[in-house]
Amino acid sequence: MKVGFIGLGIMGAPMCGHLIAAGHELFVHTRSKAPAEIAEKAISCPDAATVAQSAEVVILMLPDTPDVEKVLFGEKGVAAGLSKGKVVVDMSSISPMETKAFAKKIEALGCDYVDAPVSGGEVGAKAASLTIMCGGKESAFERVKPLFEKMGKNITLVGGVGDGQTTKVANQIIVALNIAAVSEALVFASKAGADPAKVRQALMGGFAASRILEVHGERMIKRTFNPGFRIGLHQKDLNLALQGARTLGVALPQTAGAAQLMQAVAAHGGGELDHSALVKALELMADHPVMPDA
Repeated sequence: MKVGFIGLGIMGAPMCGHLIAAGHELFVHTRSKAPAEIAEKAISCPDAATVAQSAEVVILMLPDTPDVEKVLFGEKGVAAGLSKGKVVVDMSSISPMETKAFAKKIEALGCDYVDAPVSGGEVGAKAASLTIMCGGKESAFERVKPLFEKMGKNITLVGGVGDGQTTKVANQIIVALNIAAVSEALVFASKAGADPAKVRQALMGGFAASRILEVHGERMIKRTFNPGFRIGLHQKDLNLALQGARTLGVALPQTAGAAQLMQAVAAHGGGELDHSALVKALELMADHPVMPDA
């Protein structure tokens, strides 16, 4: 397939690399310089419109809602280069409400739109083991599913356009609250004098076991907060959840609490750290780190 890929960041670069390795012809555009391994094998385009003109399917992997809107509908954006029958796939994590509005504009041009946000972080992107949550017409989903299968393992068409983004917001609520729970447990255990590494090991064999305890619990103990998924981006996702909750008339008290803990870390200069660094907010309040920083 001729595939366009816009956004070659921490997640986008390895995802794009898997498509190249699978034999697809890639047309790419990114704000920063394309990684060497992609630049050598893909065709670099000067703008998003050129990507859309060249490709059958255009994939976006961008940080936030305004970025997607600009790339789609700004000057020399994707919409300017589309022709009937093409598919736009947004794999960013953005507003479900805005996603529906973007889709209407793209569909008015005679093209299909699939929202397909992902979960799994940098590790999942590199391992091609991402969970991909999709919204859109079944015919459009089936057309691009072979591409998803090169980037992820758990691929689900949830429903219509916007349902993929809604699922991703739900995912981010669960992940944030699990990080907060693991943080509280390890701060408590460490302050009580127990070895947090041994506590984590013991808990991994019981009902409290989780991927968050396994992966992010280890980060909290080893103090490895280099980003797989930045606090700043998770803040954005929780803001989407809270904005949506206000619109829907739903109370999300635990989500609001987790968002405040992330805000506390960001206020202390930690917005670029991995979201497991949420533990630092609790460590500040306890005046006790899970483990000393190296």
